[in-house]
Amino acid sequence: MPIQTSFYSIPLSLQRHRFYTPTPFFTLFCSKPTSKNVPLPLKTNGYSRNSTSQITLPRPVHLENADEGKVEMQFELLKKKLKDVGIDADICVPGQYSHLLCPDCQGGDSGEKSLSLYIENDGGSAVWVCHRGKCGWKGSTQAFANSMPLSATMSQPTKVKKTREITEEELELEPLCNELLAYFAERLISKETLQRNAVMQRKYYEQIVIAFTYRHNGALISCKYRDINKVFWQEENTKKIFYGLDDIEGESDIIIVEGEMDKLAMEEAGFRNCVSVPGGAPPKVSPKELPPQEKDTKYQYLWNCKDQLKQASRIILATDGDQPGQALAEELARRLGKERCWRVRWPKKRGDVNCKDANEVLMYLGPRALKEVIENAELYPIRGLFSFRDYFDEIDAYYHRTLGYELGVSTGWNNLNEFYNVVPGELTIVTGVPNSGKSEWIDALICNLNQIAGWRFVLCSMENKVREHARKLLEKHVKKPFFEARYGENVERMSVEEFQQGKIWLNDTFHLIRCEDDSLPNVKWVLDLAKAAVLRHGVRGLVIDPYNELDHQRPPNQTETEYVSQMLTLIKRFAQYHGCHVWFVAHPRQLHQWVGGPPNLYDISGSAHFINKCDNGIVIHRNRDPDAGPIDQVQVCVRKVRNKVAGTVGEAFLLYNRVTGEFMPTDNNTNADNKKVGYRK
Repeated sequence: MPIQTSFYSIPLSLQRHRFYTPTPFFTLFCSKPTSKNVPLPLKTNGYSRNSTSQITLPRPVHLENADEGKVEMQFELLKKKLKDVGIDADICVPGQYSHLLCPDCQGGDSGEKSLSLYIENDGGSAVWVCHRGKCGWKGSTQAFANSMPLSATMSQPTKVKKTREITEEELELEPLCNELLAYFAERLISKETLQRNAVMQRKYYEQIVIAFTYRHNGALISCKYRDINKVFWQEENTKKIFYGLDDIEGESDIIIVEGEMDKLAMEEAGFRNCVSVPGGAPPKVSPKELPPQEKDTKYQYLWNCKDQLKQASRIILATDGDQPGQALAEELARRLGKERCWRVRWPKKRGDVNCKDANEVLMYLGPRALKEVIENAELYPIRGLFSFRDYFDEIDAYYHRTLGYELGVSTGWNNLNEFYNVVPGELTIVTGVPNSGKSEWIDALICNLNQIAGWRFVLCSMENKVREHARKLLEKHVKKPFFEARYGENVERMSVEEFQQGKIWLNDTFHLIRCEDDSLPNVKWVLDLAKAAVLRHGVRGLVIDPYNELDHQRPPNQTETEYVSQMLTLIKRFAQYHGCHVWFVAHPRQLHQWVGGPPNLYDISGSAHFINKCDNGIVIHRNRDPDAGPIDQVQVCVRKVRNKVAGTVGEAFLLYNRVTGEFMPTDNNTNADNKKVGYRK
């Protein structure tokens, strides 16, 4: 006999409406026997929640023709093994399906009996699957090693040889009884809506199931059944179409929901241009490419309804708010075209708990709230396509200066701050003739940034030995020479204690990108390691010094100009995405007629893209003529500033302390018009 639902397990809210009679209303099977063969196991069409099954009524199992002793022994052993994994099979019968409470998810908040268990006729093996999308637990077991489990059979879909044509008379469908009308009324679905959508019932062995009739042009195409445990199944070998397909014929705006109850709820809110998918939702979005039409079996209903869908210019995806529901929305959008899809945000039901679907909104908040949900639908996100509204929070923070560093971080030299400040996410190109102090100036700058803002840095400095680079940084930090050597003059060397404390500062502030062999690193390798430093150590600045120490192999058909453009694009995207400022040192090409003045950014070897693509362009130039001024004077030429908030074009002069490697400001500044300007001390 078919599995029956106990009256005493019925929720009290449903008993009040007399939805249940002394004989239970719902059964798990409805179709009459069509074959003398043992039925195939429950099929789930690949879905794990609210899934549908294509089944026929199994014939009663007669054990008198089998070895009853062996069956009983196998079955008892099998029940013990099932109990070990948390499945109580005492009420189960071999050869039949049982719907039980899943021991893994406990049926979720509703406590639904979502676990489908099938036991082989001889009681020797069992297979099970939980149909809740957030669970999906499945498995199989055997009484003895030589028992044949049915998991392989379950995983093989039934081949549909011919599409069935069905009629109401054949299915013995009837109008809804008063108890079912009360059941729907409790969910705020009116009798008029039910009649217009031809929601019916079907009796079998004096039990009742709800029948959602799928129609096209008024003709019955398929029928889907539901029992009180929210177990769904459909007539087998029928054409897959949307529920309510005729309601979107010729409509430019349509709504797609996840279940028939949601389709009915939408009508109560005034929206008839709504359809429901015939199956449930996938547990997650498939990582694979979209299959061709003939292999897209899970979503065949979309292809079967393509004539109705192609007329729609606006498709609102109102699927459930849980993870499987959102996965279904993504799968639908991938096939329908995201450019014409919209999505909804379900309102809060209580506290921080949101409504899950359209029917919950109708039940808890009423039809007006459901109407507002649809009217406030928003564009379905397309990767890479945004509106300014998506960034309003960031723009507000920028206006109110709550992000930090909106105007840039001070360089530590007040006269240079008139022209250049350091903004996270930007690219600064630094150039200058050899021995102008480019690397020394960048080291002094990042030491200042650490002192002022606490920034950490990752250094890819191929021209420096690690020990020599450590010496230069420590001298700037401690403000004393590392050695008592000829460059140290008569200044006291840093003490051992200062040296030890300086090493701790070095380790906390800087991270190094180094090649451990004689190979040349390329830009992608450097950026991958810099990304790891950002995520692991929270660095805010990257120094790549210099360009010509990297591996610049490129395809034979790519010019150097194209390569430089592509490389700088990668660096800028890294800087912007990670909020990390990048300093990139690039040497000028050989200057044949150089007369001692600072070079131009267009003189950089390789391409004009160095100045075209950078956010800031700086030339470091050291005076080499004693008659022209102090020999330790360094000219910082700010040749390009894209962000006017952070600075402007101009020149600042710094005095280089050869003993400690520090740079001190002077008042000898000029702006873009070559007018001398002062600075605030």
